[in-house]
Amino acid sequence: MGRVTERRRVIRIRDGVVSTRPDTLVAEEPLEIRLGGKPLAITMRTPGDDFALAAGFLVSEGVLARADELTHIVYCAGATDSEAGGANTYNVVDVRLADGVPVPDITLERNVYTTSSCGLCGKASLDAVRTRTRWPLDTGPDTPVRIEPATLAALPDRLRAAQRVFERTGGLHAAALFTADGELLDIREDVGRHNAVDKIIGRALQEGRLPLSSAVLMVSGRASFELAQKAVMAGIPVLAAVSAPSSLAVDLAAETGLTLIGFLRGSSMNVYAGAHRLAVDGAAG
Repeated sequence: MGRVTERRRVIRIRDGVVSTRPDTLVAEEPLEIRLGGKPLAITMRTPGDDFALAAGFLVSEGVLARADELTHIVYCAGATDSEAGGANTYNVVDVRLADGVPVPDITLERNVYTTSSCGLCGKASLDAVRTRTRWPLDTGPDTPVRIEPATLAALPDRLRAAQRVFERTGGLHAAALFTADGELLDIREDVGRHNAVDKIIGRALQEGRLPLSSAVLMVSGRASFELAQKAVMAGIPVLAAVSAPSSLAVDLAAETGLTLIGFLRGSSMNVYAGAHRLAVDGAAG
């Protein structure tokens, strides 16, 4: 839709020299997600892949797990901007579930509002993810996913190299799916790292690829509880981040069997949980 970036004029100061120049900024706009015509959630996101974002959000909430549970997603024709002559804002989507799929009891009245840095917390949240996921992670010693530390070490550079919009703006997070051999499967960018992950998961749902039981999820920035939650709900066994995880993310990974890796920089990394998936001597638990 041509709204991923916007141009603004800025004053630039370099070594005391002042100049005026155009700058490319990442776009940020609200997206309202409706379920069966009823308001469900609002998130601040970078426009694009909005249907995938909505689908991925519903996977994370435990509403969807298979493509056939989703009838369709549409932009709401009535969501118009009066200042733009009644043009569709493309900032409201409506999700229709297939017959028989339970509609969750979550609405805007319960403050299901997300931002580009939000997260959840508490023991109740841990229990909810563990009990609601339809794709329990394989935690046994013969887990089918084994990944070499050298393969993990190469992922941040591959993620950065594939970030097209980041190169122009410097203002986006990214999430990417890789195989255990380091092959890039998909990448999405957004102002919110949780939105980027939802877009990844939503595309997988739409294409009938859930659970992502052989994939590695690589994210820019830190690994919050919310990102760990999304990985578990999509059946992703490995989550790697270039920065630190939160304590609750580590707790969730330990409880669900998720392999959680933080501070992935060069050949250095910290393994906080699920070390049994690393192909290295001495890795355990």
